[in-house]
Amino acid sequence: MPAPRMSSTPLPGIGVRYDLTTREDRRLSVVAQRDGARVLNAYRRDDPDECALSVKLTAPEAEALIDALMPAHHSPSLLSTTDLGLVAERIELSSTSYWCGRLLGDTRMRTETGVSIVAVLRRADAVPAPGPDFRLAGGDTLIVIGTREGVDAAAAILGRE
Repeated sequence: MPAPRMSSTPLPGIGVRYDLTTREDRRLSVVAQRDGARVLNAYRRDDPDECALSVKLTAPEAEALIDALMPAHHSPSLLSTTDLGLVAERIELSSTSYWCGRLLGDTRMRTETGVSIVAVLRRADAVPAPGPDFRLAGGDTLIVIGTREGVDAAAAILGRE
C-alpha cells in the first residue's frame, strides 16, 4: 500500500493546515488553529476543491477524535504539554520580518514572553536549542513552547515588520 500524501501549509495568524490525500484520492484537511481548535474538512470526490463537510472541533473534541482514530497514540515518555498548561507551536518568520538577519538573543523572547525556542527549522535542516547568537533568516520556522499567552506574544514579536 502506498504511503499517504501529506502536506502542511502555514496560515499566518491562524495556525497550520494539514492536507491528506488518501490512496483512494480522497482529500481531507485539518486546520490546526493557534487557540487549540481544529477544523476538519472533507472534500468532494468529483470536485476536490469543493468542501463537502467542515466540522469545527474544540481542543478536547479533537483529542477525543484522535483517541478514537489512534488509541495508542499516547506514550508515557512523551510530554503532554496541554495537561501542563503549555502549548508548542511553529511560528514562521516572514521574509520581510524586522528580525531577518538579526540575532535570536536580540528578540529577548524568553525575557519578554517566557517562551522557549526549542528549535529552528531552516529549509531541510533543524537547529535544536539555538543559542542567543543564532542569526534568524526569512522562512525560518521557530518551534516554541510556553503558555498560550506567551506563544501569542512571541508570534506578535516575530511578526514585526
